[in-house]
Amino acid sequence: MAHSYTPGLKVTDKAIVKKERRLPLKGDVLVKVGDLVKADDIVAKTELPGDVERLNLAGKLGVPPKEASSFLKVSIGDKIKKDQIIAESKGFFGLFRTSIPSPIDGIVENYSDITGMLTLRKPPKKVEIDAYVNGKVVEVIENEGIVVQTPATFIQGIFGIGGEVKGELKLVAKSPDYVLTKNDITEDLKGKIVIGGSLVTSEILNECVKKGVLGIVVGGIDDKDLKDFLGEEIGVAITGQEEKGITLIVTEGFGQMTMAKKTFDILSKNDGKRASINGATQIRAGVMRPEVIVTYDIDTIVEESKHAEMGMDINSIVRIIRQPYFGAIGKVVGLPSQLQKIETEAHVRVLEFEFDDGKRIVLPRANVELIEE
Repeated sequence: MAHSYTPGLKVTDKAIVKKERRLPLKGDVLVKVGDLVKADDIVAKTELPGDVERLNLAGKLGVPPKEASSFLKVSIGDKIKKDQIIAESKGFFGLFRTSIPSPIDGIVENYSDITGMLTLRKPPKKVEIDAYVNGKVVEVIENEGIVVQTPATFIQGIFGIGGEVKGELKLVAKSPDYVLTKNDITEDLKGKIVIGGSLVTSEILNECVKKGVLGIVVGGIDDKDLKDFLGEEIGVAITGQEEKGITLIVTEGFGQMTMAKKTFDILSKNDGKRASINGATQIRAGVMRPEVIVTYDIDTIVEESKHAEMGMDINSIVRIIRQPYFGAIGKVVGLPSQLQKIETEAHVRVLEFEFDDGKRIVLPRANVELIEE
């Protein structure tokens, strides 16, 4: 049988999920291999150097740079408080002194007798990372982080914005093709992750933010609505750093896109359960997909997906990731072994794709991604 491999978009009720939790720079890991952790448990911590503040000490005192340091009332390395007097001129006969208060809490880091600049540094910023999901620590990355493993429902979207949030899933859509309305976004959704249907608009997203909704999982969004909500164009090279008060995960594509029945059914099954979601998306090198994770008890037995070993073959379910059929889901009905010429004049491997209505098209294999069972 014809057979090939293509990157998989996972939509599965049960899978073994591994998540790496890594600090931005070296620090302390607080757990060890074999430990069971909860999603909110802090597993590693470090400190980022504080921001630098520079004072033109010589200029403020009105003296040459080489003389200014003699007026300091603190030493290099000293801790200081905001508004503390850190330098003071002698004045005339003890009068008309010039006092220099510290603009920040921090430490005195350096003085240059060439430029006359005094360098102060704000306190370090504490950075902590949590486990993100319930699970078991299966690896410790020395001084950097850990890998957590857990059996879980695992759904990857095609596009998202916003970072990691954790909250209870709340089924709001009545069907996979349902379009959310303003009336659907009620006060009791505060702190929840909404399961939508086929479309979310900028109006609904703004209403969600207003009502305190943490996240929303939906089939599609119009690119104009996305721009209106964000206030700017956004590329799909990498997202996840947006600070708009909500995390959005789009499961199908741009425009009004009925959520895949399997995805909707799995999400509906988990209504009321706590989920961890992340809208970060990276399409190019180092592909990263937005995700929804609902963990099971750590002892739950999970069979590995056949696609993890077999890749894509006849009857595999795939999603098109290029225009003009972006987001369409169907099955593979043909995998010709010979290369075929496409519109760009390139010769590539292709597949025959069948839509739900029976229509068939031929397209490059690189234009689809596998939806793993």
